Amino acid sequence: MRSAFTVAVAGALVTGLVLSGCSSGGETTAAGKPVEGQTLTMALSGDPGNLDPQFTSLSITMQVDKFLYDSLLNIDAKGQQVAGLAEKWEGTTTTAKYTLRKGITCLDGTPLTASTIAENINFVGDPASKSTRIGVFVPPGAKATGDDAAGTVTVTAAAPDAFLVRNVGGLHIVCAKGMKDRGLLKQGSDGTGMFKVTEAVPGDHYTLTRRKEYAWGPGDFKADQAGLPDKVVLRVLANETTTSNLLLSGEVNIAPVAGPDRKRLEAQKLFSRSAGSPLGELWFNQKAGLPTADLAVRRALTQGLDLAQLGKVITGGAGSPTTSLVVPGTGPCNDDTVTGNLPGFDLAAAKAGLDAAGWKPGAGGIREKDGAKLSLVFYYPTNLGPTMQSAGELLQKSWTDLGIGVSLKAVSTAEVSTVILAGQGTWHAGLIPLTVSLPSQLVSFLSGTGPPNGSNFSSIKNPAYDAAVKKAASIAGADGCADWAAGERALFEQVNVVPFANSTVPVFAKGATFELSDGVSPASIRMLG
Repeated sequence: MRSAFTVAVAGALVTGLVLSGCSSGGETTAAGKPVEGQTLTMALSGDPGNLDPQFTSLSITMQVDKFLYDSLLNIDAKGQQVAGLAEKWEGTTTTAKYTLRKGITCLDGTPLTASTIAENINFVGDPASKSTRIGVFVPPGAKATGDDAAGTVTVTAAAPDAFLVRNVGGLHIVCAKGMKDRGLLKQGSDGTGMFKVTEAVPGDHYTLTRRKEYAWGPGDFKADQAGLPDKVVLRVLANETTTSNLLLSGEVNIAPVAGPDRKRLEAQKLFSRSAGSPLGELWFNQKAGLPTADLAVRRALTQGLDLAQLGKVITGGAGSPTTSLVVPGTGPCNDDTVTGNLPGFDLAAAKAGLDAAGWKPGAGGIREKDGAKLSLVFYYPTNLGPTMQSAGELLQKSWTDLGIGVSLKAVSTAEVSTVILAGQGTWHAGLIPLTVSLPSQLVSFLSGTGPPNGSNFSSIKNPAYDAAVKKAASIAGADGCADWAAGERALFEQVNVVPFANSTVPVFAKGATFELSDGVSPASIRMLG
């Protein structure tokens, strides 16, 4: 997976937003036997910011939180549900029930209770909480109750959710102390995870120490298995060449590397795992009053781009065309919703479309309408490698040729979170890849209320999408995939979002091995000597 934002793989994984998703594979070359008492150093491509797991959509942060928190369910490398805090689970589109494992304790040693888990779910599901996880893991209005004596948590959804058990099961659970004082979670933690934060130096590193009593990891995890690191140092390293040099020298043990340096790492036959994720995903700000709120403008902007060429640039020639907003192979729905449903490359049509929409060539070559110039602010993330800048520059040239002014803005992960996702800045378009394994995880980003009260950061209003989603949500699991696909096609018909390239990003290791599952799985790490 990509290292970058989530709603999640190593370092930063989304690739943008890393909501979730998992898949792994790749060549494995590792020498040595598991050794004890070691420190693992892992590279993050940006600073994770606020570590509160219920107030982030960044995959970098979610990767860090995987070390600190557990969820009711885990997803293994094959995309299958396995035990987490819960040992058993069942449900429908409107109800879910989880039976907890025994002996789980919080960071302060107190037992985790079913009522605390229910409190987490109710908090996230309440729109007044303004959690970024609402609609991603917990449906709005969902209610949970906990039976501490029986060790069960029961969830009732306000509206059908096709993947209710899996979605709620993926929520990171905060313990009672952190629920009462969320300030503890910004640079610390209060969870049931394998590690705890012992040092936080924003912008530089985060040091985590393993909880030796931890015995409730994913699936058949064994607390006494050899090779678990005693300490983890998460280093913020924005430059991939620097990261690669440190990896080869042994100063870094695990790092995702997406750019040109991956070739020399592959040549060293290092241990690696890889996962596919979106990289080329173009979003338009459709807030009322902006030029990009006009379908004619969005269509013309898309027709003015050679998406195949742009995809080659952004993936360094190592990607593939996108076929869906969901990462292929990570969930039950894998329909091709993109091919043939986006405007094709046609400069003449793009210019004609802008003319028809009233944007006529003006002084200085910039199109004008009613005295206003067609000048756009375009954002791209800096933590996804140098190809993002190259793609931005190509896009700028293409749109300039249409008579559009384009200001490029390179932004950090934190700025993506505040300026775009939280709606605190002015933008018109941007490369904002979201990584999800279930179509339901995208709904809150593609409909409903915008920030600060919702997650619809690009102000999309598409009744056809909403209708398809409503129908799909009432059908359990894969049986609703055709309706989810119809919803995605409705988005592309209105050019609400333009996905065009997927990338396969390797995560390398030296002196350690690991597996990927929505990021590097802490329980899978083995230090080698």
